[in-house]
Amino acid sequence: MTEQPPKGEYRIEDLAHLSGATVRTIRAYQDRGLLPRPERRGRANVYGDTHLTRLRQIADLLDRGYSLASIKELLDAWDAGLGLGGVLGLVAEIDGPWTDEEASRVSRPDLDAAFGGSSDEEAIAEAVELGVLERIPGEDDTFLVPSPQELAVAAELHSAGVPLLAITGHLREVRVEVEHIASRFLDFTTEHVFQPFLDHPPTEAGAAEAAVLVRRLRPLAQQTIDAELARAMRTLATGYLRHHLREALPAEAIGSVEARAQASAVTADSGQAAAPRTAPGPAVVAETVLLPAEAVQAVRALVGAEHTAAFIAAAVHREVQARTMDALASDASRTAPRGDAAGAHPEHRTGAGPGAP
Repeated sequence: MTEQPPKGEYRIEDLAHLSGATVRTIRAYQDRGLLPRPERRGRANVYGDTHLTRLRQIADLLDRGYSLASIKELLDAWDAGLGLGGVLGLVAEIDGPWTDEEASRVSRPDLDAAFGGSSDEEAIAEAVELGVLERIPGEDDTFLVPSPQELAVAAELHSAGVPLLAITGHLREVRVEVEHIASRFLDFTTEHVFQPFLDHPPTEAGAAEAAVLVRRLRPLAQQTIDAELARAMRTLATGYLRHHLREALPAEAIGSVEARAQASAVTADSGQAAAPRTAPGPAVVAETVLLPAEAVQAVRALVGAEHTAAFIAAAVHREVQARTMDALASDASRTAPRGDAAGAHPEHRTGAGPGAP
């Protein structure tokens, strides 16, 4: 049985040559705790095979996409005597992408074209700072786009008239809120799901089990936010619309018709709308009018059940006014002298609604 050769001893320059790392990188790894300190012999620092092995491990993990912070956690676990298999799986789940969206590249001309053809250096600097765009070394005219969807949203908002700096300012505010939500979700799952794994050093099996849980729970955060955002947008958008529609009602409708809305019976299921009772005045025959159920339901969804009758009455009021004006205009055109009629336009309809004669 042959004797094992003595462990190698290297100067930092030799270690750099054998490992493929630079001297500067080796010293940086030492400062970050990724690499053990060398043995001090007199005025010289001596590295060994353990340092060479560790540098090769770091290079391999970097090639697999791990961050230096994650690599340090893995190597600390390794130094504590834990197997790397389960820990690697757990870190891979956490460090992996949390979206199916793939990054893309965009040239500067295409970027300018997407935002109306103008070039805004300040807005681009803001986008780079926010991570919406990433500069590519050696390619001044090309950017990496981590989230093409986010960039497309910004382009759509800009085409709708929103200034670029207003978009980036809004994104900053949204990001703060979203990071708060993410933090709450992590606290919640840590307390109720992952705490047993944190009460003691992770074992190989425990790390593997935690990785499976992360994989299962990963989509839940996105699904929860999607559902709650849809609910909130529906509720708030309906409220905004109700508010503006109420402001748009004619003054006479607000004063008289809406005041009688509580006495009006609107049944969305049957599509029956009872005409509101009129205020004291000339005798008016009350009449029940049948409306399509879908129309009544749509109005109720827009303005609320308590304002449905007022809204319908106001719409009828506007239509009657429009048709009256049409009739007056038509009569005037028929009775006007030929010379005057030549400049008139009987077909012009002032405020006429769909279906007006």
